[in-house]
Amino acid sequence: MHIYGTKNRQTSIVATDFLRANDRMASLLPAAMRMARLQSDCAAVLPVLAGNTDVIAFHEGTLVLAVPSSAVAARMKQMVPKLQTALAAKGWPVESIRLKVQVGRAMPEKPQMRTLELPPTAVQAFEDLAESLEETSQNKDLVAALRRLAEKRK
Repeated sequence: MHIYGTKNRQTSIVATDFLRANDRMASLLPAAMRMARLQSDCAAVLPVLAGNTDVIAFHEGTLVLAVPSSAVAARMKQMVPKLQTALAAKGWPVESIRLKVQVGRAMPEKPQMRTLELPPTAVQAFEDLAESLEETSQNKDLVAALRRLAEKRK
């Protein structure tokens, strides 16, 4: 089960083992497991946003979800009725859902930027094109740009 604040199964296992090992902390285990079940039920209802939201509280019928940005919060607000109905069908007495924007929390990893790599045949084609064009006043800048591009990509 996923426990709030952990993103992988191994960390969740370590967290539950820690809670079981300490008598004072063991009383928190049922609450942590309940939150984990609620988190997985929310993820099952809204799999698209599961990676961007975390259950942070459920008290007296109010479910509080952490979202990483106001854009995700706006999108989630549209899905609140569906989530509330689905959770009620699963036995969760959810009367209201609050969204709390927590910047830096649950943000997806930033995608790595690709670098443009031209195959050698493309570089050669640019060189050939630069050589085949006449060096007129109109083509002068284009020919120079093609030569720079080919030289840079070698």
